[in-house]
Amino acid sequence: MFWPIFSTVIITVVVMLLVENFALSEKKIERRVKHLYRTTDPQFRRDMGNLLGPAIVPGNHVEVLENGDEIFPAMLQGVRDAKTSICFETYIYWSGEIGEQFADALTERARAGVKVHITLDWLGSVKMDEALVRRVEAAGAEVRRYRPLRWYSLDRINNRTHRKLLIVDGEIAFTGGVGIADQWSGNAQDEDHWRDLHFRMRGPVVLQAQAAFNDNWIKTTGQVLTGTDYFPAQQSYGNADAQLFVASPAGGSESMHLMYLMAIAAAARTIDLQAAYFVPDDLIIKALLAAMERGVKIRITVPGKHIDSGMVRTASKATWGDLIQRGAKVYEYLPTMMHNKMLILDGEMVSVGSTNFDVRSFRLNDEASLNVYDEAFASSMTKVFDADLQKCREYTYEMWKHRSFKQRVLEWVVMPFRSQL
Repeated sequence: MFWPIFSTVIITVVVMLLVENFALSEKKIERRVKHLYRTTDPQFRRDMGNLLGPAIVPGNHVEVLENGDEIFPAMLQGVRDAKTSICFETYIYWSGEIGEQFADALTERARAGVKVHITLDWLGSVKMDEALVRRVEAAGAEVRRYRPLRWYSLDRINNRTHRKLLIVDGEIAFTGGVGIADQWSGNAQDEDHWRDLHFRMRGPVVLQAQAAFNDNWIKTTGQVLTGTDYFPAQQSYGNADAQLFVASPAGGSESMHLMYLMAIAAAARTIDLQAAYFVPDDLIIKALLAAMERGVKIRITVPGKHIDSGMVRTASKATWGDLIQRGAKVYEYLPTMMHNKMLILDGEMVSVGSTNFDVRSFRLNDEASLNVYDEAFASSMTKVFDADLQKCREYTYEMWKHRSFKQRVLEWVVMPFRSQL
């Protein structure tokens, strides 16, 4: 009798863990947000500030960094210039030339007495040589793995931190799509070097980035980082209004989903979207269709054949039909993997950060997004979008309608699992 009972218990535990890992957040938005106002309306900003968490603050300067040749030197210089504190959270950290450069810079600053705190996602950093971790820790830095594989936390193994945050002295911050790996080096010159965007910010919004880092640092260590080394008095560095907010399955994962729904509902003229992983849920698709019904022009750029997940591409393509047929323009980026994550609304608001346009980012991952409410910044990012468009091909409704039988079968197989991709 023992073995049948024991086997039943084990099977039950496994099933329960699978259910826990595949379950989405408790809070679920079930209805499309209505179009009530534009992005420039004061009420839109009040709603975005109060519903998403941090207030929209003025006086910021946000600068785009394109591809590894611009991104990594800027981040490394920020680390090397640190005087009091470095807070660094990332999903991907792999061994390689870029990983070595960051380890060297962080080690040098830790030895100089700078307080260095590093949060690495356990799953995203499995390709990182432990010698790098030991080297940085030996210099005095604190390194923590986010949700490592433990028997008592198996129910959370599917919930990862996908945030990319670097805050230096509480005065300068970086966020965007880049991981610490050699595939992001270079200038997207070939299929082995990815296309991506990262953003450097100064001004009051940096304190929101610092608070965002604190979120998972507290979860991982129980330690609260406070004081002027982390939250110094801020001055105005520019004219952009901005907010940086986070989402987490443990504390309101739907806030990222809600942000996109509110933003799409506010659009009156144009929506430009760059999405490395475009797998929207039905509610987002309905919101996009409703936007086109009121005359909004939609352009969506996605990766072409160069993509690191064939299943994501399959699930993504299954959602294109109605959008294209109703007027959306979908473009495939051809030269290499495009890892950009950017939404531009009406040439007035830009949202960037770690968040992918998919259900996993909306409801499972810990994410961080930077919203910038500034026409000049939106104009500069539209130029970036248009430049990328020159390296794309349009994917037409005729192409979608005549996709192969094999493609359709794969879509049928993959779509039930799109929240896990």
